[in-house]
Amino acid sequence: MPTSELVKERRFLMEIEQGIRDANQKIIHQRIPPITTENLLPFAVSVARLRARYLEAAFKFTEKGCADPLDEAEVRELRLQREMYEESRNAFEAMRHAIERGYVEIGES
Repeated sequence: MPTSELVKERRFLMEIEQGIRDANQKIIHQRIPPITTENLLPFAVSVARLRARYLEAAFKFTEKGCADPLDEAEVRELRLQREMYEESRNAFEAMRHAIERGYVEIGES
């Protein structure tokens, strides 16, 4: 690829990236307050609680022993706990990504 085409491609991608950053900042700032330790730490604690509930539900199955398979209700409960944990973890990772990319405002703690 000729150098002029590479420059054109890079310029285009930089413009797109800046447009994405601007759009994310504008839209997210309308919905999310500035991020501080005080409002982000409870989010992290909530994720930890859901992780603990999921692990607790999974660990209860070890108490049954190897002879008894999980019944349908137990599998549903485990699945529910996993889904709740995974959704909260994914949301926290999305927030972390937004912070790293500068999509959210960082406030004073």
